[in-house]
Amino acid sequence: MSIYLDLKNNKDYSKLQEASNIIKAGGIVLFPTETVYGIGADCFNEQAVKKVFQAKGRDFHNPINLLVSSIDMVNMVANNISDLEYSLMKAFFPGPFTLILSKKDTIPSIVTAGQSTVGVRMPNNEIALKLVEYSGVPLATPSANLSGKPSGTLFQNVYDDFNDKVDCLIDGGNSSIGIESTIVKVIDNVPHILRPGAITAEQIKAVAGNVINDFSASPSDSLKHYSLNSKSILVYSSNNALMISKIIEIAGNYKNPIIISQSKNIDNYKNFHFIDIGNDMNSIAHNIFKALKEADNYNSDIIIIEGIEQQGLGTAIMNRLIKACDNNFIVVS
Repeated sequence: MSIYLDLKNNKDYSKLQEASNIIKAGGIVLFPTETVYGIGADCFNEQAVKKVFQAKGRDFHNPINLLVSSIDMVNMVANNISDLEYSLMKAFFPGPFTLILSKKDTIPSIVTAGQSTVGVRMPNNEIALKLVEYSGVPLATPSANLSGKPSGTLFQNVYDDFNDKVDCLIDGGNSSIGIESTIVKVIDNVPHILRPGAITAEQIKAVAGNVINDFSASPSDSLKHYSLNSKSILVYSSNNALMISKIIEIAGNYKNPIIISQSKNIDNYKNFHFIDIGNDMNSIAHNIFKALKEADNYNSDIIIIEGIEQQGLGTAIMNRLIKACDNNFIVVS
């Protein structure tokens, strides 16, 4: 039976000492961050990290990033850190930003899938920071989702998936951002974005002077992500009326369609089952994984998702949606 800690309604963070003791004893803990929920283990304990892989059903070829609570803790796991890498950490730590660094030999190869680098992030969430701090070590922490499925942003969803698979679950309420961190690797003194997130290319360029989008270079890019049980399709047009028309046309070909839509377009889908994800980019990012899970539970014969402009945070949102639809993506012009 997993230990349950309610820090959503009772913000007594001294309770995190109990969770950190579980980490120190080789256990695994599910906890919130500002991006999505995660499952953490002592990064130096190979057997504990293995439990994380097993709980998620995660491919051992898929490396796990580390969460730290300070720059000093970064130095426990990484070496040969450049001035630019320090500048990026200064600018974006704590926050939804993961930096790929040269790893120290003390990191077990299971964490990095045998690679010479390791991803490091300092979360901007008090529960996560305190848990790492009390544990005294960086935590190997992938997102709290069954491997290949949408990431967990609501505690109830991750509880249902992991109540019998982890040693402790910490309820910190809903994730504030709702999509995973931006992942960056500095190559030849230029930041390469391996996965887009809430920290945008424009923000990184303001610090580094240059940036390259290199999404296909992510080590896990060849693996399935955010896959849904139902058939799904993503539709986008810069002309909103054309996009709506195409979605209604597609929906009319199915018996039980469900449409994931921005608030401004909901009235157009009153003859169909729909899920409202908000209008602004922050609301959409916050709601998108919750909407995907809800749509998948509806048992429809088609999930149709409105696309958004791939700019700023929209780039990260569309990156997740294209993967969720297994590249079944229509652009209407």
